[in-house]
Amino acid sequence: MEDFKAQVDARIYEPKDKHPVILDTFDSLKPGEKMELINDHDPRPLHYQFIIELPDKFEWKYLEEGPEVWRVSIEKK
Repeated sequence: MEDFKAQVDARIYEPKDKHPVILDTFDSLKPGEKMELINDHDPRPLHYQFIIELPDKFEWKYLEEGPEVWRVSIEKK
């Protein structure tokens, strides 16, 4: 079982607010801590944003891959 310091259920946010909330939550983590992201679609564009903006500073692991719910563990390195 994963030990998450924070959880973001992106399904409850307006589209314009999703990435800022997720990135702010990630920024609040200490190295070694993890957050859980829950979404109603594959958050691949967000993953690309992490790769571009935060290279080598995170670990992304899918926990559930649809079709209705996607769950991702994002660890701060």
